[in-house]
Amino acid sequence: MRIPPRWLRRVVFAPLLVVATAFVIGLEPLWLIVALALTSLVPGRFRLPRVVLLATVYLLWDTALVVVLFVLWIASGFGWKLRSPAFLRAHYRVGAWALRALFWVFGGVLRLDIVTTGSDDPDAAAAHADFQALLSPGAPLVLAARHGGPGDSFILVHTLLNAVDREPRIVLKDTLQWDPGIDILLNRLPTRFITPSGFGAKRAGGGVGVEERIADLATGLDDDDALVIFPEGGQVSAKRRRSRIERLRTSGRIELAQRARALRHVMPPQPGGVHAALDAAPDADMVFIGHTGLDRLLTLGDIWRELPMDKRITMHAWRVPHAEIPQGRDAQAEWLFAWFERIDAWIEEHNPLDA
Repeated sequence: MRIPPRWLRRVVFAPLLVVATAFVIGLEPLWLIVALALTSLVPGRFRLPRVVLLATVYLLWDTALVVVLFVLWIASGFGWKLRSPAFLRAHYRVGAWALRALFWVFGGVLRLDIVTTGSDDPDAAAAHADFQALLSPGAPLVLAARHGGPGDSFILVHTLLNAVDREPRIVLKDTLQWDPGIDILLNRLPTRFITPSGFGAKRAGGGVGVEERIADLATGLDDDDALVIFPEGGQVSAKRRRSRIERLRTSGRIELAQRARALRHVMPPQPGGVHAALDAAPDADMVFIGHTGLDRLLTLGDIWRELPMDKRITMHAWRVPHAEIPQGRDAQAEWLFAWFERIDAWIEEHNPLDA
C-alpha cells in the first residue's frame, strides 16, 4: 500500500493518534473488565488482558513520543535547527529512552529475556562482554542482521543505542511510516525507508535507486556510527523463499540457487545494499547478527498462540575487519551468502524450539 505524503501523516495521522489514545484511555477500565470477563473463554494465561494492556501501553508510548518530538521541533526554532548536530544527538537520546521504556514494559508483560553473545564462551557474562567488545565504538560498522520474527529490528536498535552506545543509521521498509511516532523520529535521524526490490543491479525495478540511497546513508560513517541493514529484505516465508530462489536461477546464479534451497532459517540475502554500503564506507568493519527465539512468530496467529511468550532471545554477533572483506560485487555476493549459511547453521544449532 502506498505511503501517504508526509504533510498528511503530520497534519492528520499524528493528531488522530492523540485523539485515539485519549479515547482508549478513557475507556480502559471497560476494556479490562470485558477482557477479564472473557478470559475463561479464551485458552492461555490471561491473553486478552495482556493484549489490552500492551495495546494501551503502545498507544501511550507512541503518543508520548509524538508529543516529545513536537516539543523538540518547537525548541529547534520550528524546525530551523532540527538537522544540527545538537538536535541529532537529542533525537538519538529520545530514541534510546523510548526503546528502553518500551522494552521494560513489553519485556515484563511478555516475559522476554534478551541475551547477547559475541563468542561461544559458556560463561554468559564473558559472552556478553565479547558482544559489547565487538560492537563498541571505535570504528565505523556496517551491520547486516537476519530478519526473523516480530520486533527484531526494534531489539537490535535498542541494543545499539542502550547497550553499546552506537548511533545507528537504519535501512527499513517504508511501511513503518504508518506509525506516527516512528515515522517522525526516524525521518529526523539518518534513515532510509525503502521498498525492497530485486536481487541485481538492473535499472528497471528500482534496484539501483535503492543502492544509491543506501550508499548515501553510508557515506561519512564515523567511529560511533553503525549502518543497519537487513539483506534478506523481509521475514522468511515459503512464497518469498521460492521467489528469491527463482530470481537467483533466472539471473544465472545457478549454484547459489541450489545452495539457497538448503537454507532452513534465513532467506537468501540480497547483496546489492551491502555492496553499496561497503563501497561508500571502505574503512568500515562488517558485523553479522543472528538471533533465535522469534523464529516461528511469523503471523498474528503465531503471536497470539504464544502469549505470554516466555522466550529467551539470543542475539549473536560476528565481526569481520574491513581488510578481510572481499572486493567487487560478485566476490561480496558469494561472501555474503556464505555468511548467511553460517548464520543459518548457528540458528540450527542454538534454536531452543528445535532442541
